[in-house]
Amino acid sequence: MKGCFLLPFVLPLVFYSCGIGIDTRLPSPMELTVSEGFVNPIGFYDSVPDFSWKLPTAVQEQSAYAIEVASNPDLLGSNADLWNSGKVKTGQSTFVKYEGKALSSRQKVCWRVKFWDKEGKESSWSETAYIELGLLRNSDWKGKWIHIPYEQLNETDYLGSLLFRPQYIRREIEIPADIKNARLYITAKGVFEVYVNGVRVSDDRMAPGWVPFRDYIPTMTYDLSTMLRKGKNTVGVVLAEGWYAGRIYLRKERKVHRHTPSLLCQLEIEHDQGEMEIISDQDWKVSQNGPVRVSKIYDGEIYDANFGLGDWCNNGYDASGWNDVQTKALDSALLMPKRFGCVKDQEVINAQSITQPEPDVAIFNFGQNNVGVPELNVPMKKGDTLKVRFAEMLDSDGTLYTKNYRSAKSTDYYVAANDGMIHWRPSFTFHGYQYLELSGYSKGEQPQKEWAKAIVQYSDFESNGTFDSSHKKLNQLQSNITWGLKSNFFDIPTDCPQRDERLGWTGDAQVIAPTAIFNADMYAFWAGYLQSLRYEQSEDGGVPRVVPNNLGKRASTGWGDACVIIPWELYFRTGDTNVLAENYETMKSWVGYYDLHARDYIVETMHAFGDWLQPFARLDSNGQEVRSGDTPKNYIATAYYARSVELTQKTAEVLGETEEAIYYKNLHDSIKTAFQKRFYDEDGMTKNQVETQTQYILAIVFNLITEDLKPKVCRHLKRIINDCDNHLRTGFLGTPILPFALDQAGEIDLMYSILFKETYPSWFYSINQGATTMWERWNSYTLEDGFNKQGMNSFNHYAYGAIGQWMYERIAGIRPMQAGYKKIEIAPVPGGPLTSVQASYNSPYGQISSEWTLENGVFELKVNVPPNTTAVIKVPGDTYKSLIINGKSIGENKNIRLLLKRKKVFELLAQPGSYVLETKY
Repeated sequence: MKGCFLLPFVLPLVFYSCGIGIDTRLPSPMELTVSEGFVNPIGFYDSVPDFSWKLPTAVQEQSAYAIEVASNPDLLGSNADLWNSGKVKTGQSTFVKYEGKALSSRQKVCWRVKFWDKEGKESSWSETAYIELGLLRNSDWKGKWIHIPYEQLNETDYLGSLLFRPQYIRREIEIPADIKNARLYITAKGVFEVYVNGVRVSDDRMAPGWVPFRDYIPTMTYDLSTMLRKGKNTVGVVLAEGWYAGRIYLRKERKVHRHTPSLLCQLEIEHDQGEMEIISDQDWKVSQNGPVRVSKIYDGEIYDANFGLGDWCNNGYDASGWNDVQTKALDSALLMPKRFGCVKDQEVINAQSITQPEPDVAIFNFGQNNVGVPELNVPMKKGDTLKVRFAEMLDSDGTLYTKNYRSAKSTDYYVAANDGMIHWRPSFTFHGYQYLELSGYSKGEQPQKEWAKAIVQYSDFESNGTFDSSHKKLNQLQSNITWGLKSNFFDIPTDCPQRDERLGWTGDAQVIAPTAIFNADMYAFWAGYLQSLRYEQSEDGGVPRVVPNNLGKRASTGWGDACVIIPWELYFRTGDTNVLAENYETMKSWVGYYDLHARDYIVETMHAFGDWLQPFARLDSNGQEVRSGDTPKNYIATAYYARSVELTQKTAEVLGETEEAIYYKNLHDSIKTAFQKRFYDEDGMTKNQVETQTQYILAIVFNLITEDLKPKVCRHLKRIINDCDNHLRTGFLGTPILPFALDQAGEIDLMYSILFKETYPSWFYSINQGATTMWERWNSYTLEDGFNKQGMNSFNHYAYGAIGQWMYERIAGIRPMQAGYKKIEIAPVPGGPLTSVQASYNSPYGQISSEWTLENGVFELKVNVPPNTTAVIKVPGDTYKSLIINGKSIGENKNIRLLLKRKKVFELLAQPGSYVLETKY
């Protein structure tokens, strides 16, 4: 997680001495973080934080640590007034719970840590790290919600619904003395940008994001200490509807005043003469006569430069024509500091080419499907309107293909106030696109690539893993997976970023979570999504299909299970038990919801989307493939019932809930027995009329069959795959776990065969059709037949990118054996046409890497095992030949030892360090 702000503390100078003045202590701990990976956060949400750190690479193992926490850095080392852990004998270096004095809103905290290695040698203290809490309770807020007066809301949009034009809100303040410290606490029902003295205070976009607004609203904290000055200052905010008041998917347009976008803020200033507080109240002014005339998620933004407000967010502005704001008291919605980073401008893509399907119309191709907004520098004439349209694909005639956007207009407009070059980008919308069309620019001008840039936007997280191979299309698949993740992590995990949907579908989220965690540092992002999910769970335990929820209360099996699967995956990847504790009651309630729909342990009455978009599914009466696929819904529901019970049982065990763990273990056994009896015969063949790959896959991966029946089920899976010429026939639920079923069946070569297929349906098939992201259908578009006529043609849909988990865990071979990678397996399995693969993952303990080559019958594996972990390394090769480690025989390296030799595999136990292993293959 990227850092927020460094707090204005002064670091003490510390001089170490030992003997004749030489410091013989170990190097200090590094990369200090709190809770889900925050670095020196400001406006932090957690008053009982966890502390994590990494050991220097020269250290193998920690035997103890000591943490000091103080209200001032001068107190560290002498009188840590908040907490001094003393020497704690443990190897734990991640998620150490704070056990000191209670922390409160606004509190500033500094902390440091040191460790002892396994020989008892002490390290130096770390550098000092910081935490500043935000406003943690509604009672901390003194202001009111403010917005345009209701009587000013007298316009309707093209749908006949109340139009919420963006609001420009301002206030001038007088600060009597030099400023020591200033914090702006701010949030909105809607989305906002805030300015101080004409300068934008943050690079956040679409803040504060999208949550269940009726239940809670995330708040932001900004350090204005260097932006404010003695004397007059002006705070200005632009407020738009965002996800709060606009049209989102199938929900009816909201026409009642209580949904008016509104602002809440509190500016707290410490200066030489004391303190002062500026709150959102009746003293603020508001206008809807600014240049952003309309801004909507689906339909785009209209900017009219003729409505320019001048220097409205600076001092001395004449706001006599502006309205007094209307105020409203705080309601029951909880105000909470946002627990992960906002969307930001992350990358810039230049146009690769320009085409002109007709005169004075230019289409810019960016070469990469992406999400964000364009930055435009275009020549225009006064009064003309620039029309900006977006598409993921071009039609056969070279024009934009927008049918798959459905009712989303996804069009921006700019009205020029003068002749000349306009410089503009939308502020409160976003688009999914590869192609951008401009019309309305100065007639006769020859379009230039520099007219448009694509500003790529996604939530504030950094890359956490890498994957590269000797195979060009496999690398393109990795790129498509990565871009699918970037495109759909826009404050929530969306299903798609372009059409009239863009919703947080829980099914899509649960299948992609492991792959996402490999690729990016996303713990905080997922924890925030789960927070919204908990608020959306209904009283009977049902979890809605989308979070935030705007599709009603109906829950769906395979989708609602996100409330169990995602917390478990986060725990297993990070080692943090807090995510299990936070979500345990939600898990139990979801299992209870299954109980309501089960009879004799078979779930018969629960809604299910099935194995969504399974290729070659049966046809309906209209000749269309049935989108839910051919796997029976009661089969899927019962399988996921068992899976959620099993993970809830494991969670209970981790949390020490022994009696409940026993209850769930017994329940799981009963479901498993009923499942096998209901759905399988003695030969391991499904009793269902139609065999599907997903039936066998779920039974194998979810461990729903007895060990004696499992080989028979595996043979049937192999048989029906072979019947399909080694092609998959799986949808959204079956595809992500297909590789792991074949792993358990001992059919790695078969999985490689499926992965490297180039014909439909396969991962490479869409790449051969030009895909730069993952598609919703394998054949959403084909070079031969054009666009799929059955619909559901999103060209940026990450679900099938879940293969990325198998690429990391089996092709590269990096997998956690214990929660949080405390014990690691590095066990690459060569296959297909691959001759080399290299991958890395930044684990909670440091970087893990696996790089292998297979050339001239020699297999070489380079690995890195981070400090404070151990690794089981499995080297494929001829075990009758020698294994060379770092150029020497295995017995000459004390940090790695041979555990056993199995057929064609050396298995070793390695301590932290870097190794090069070589053997005949």
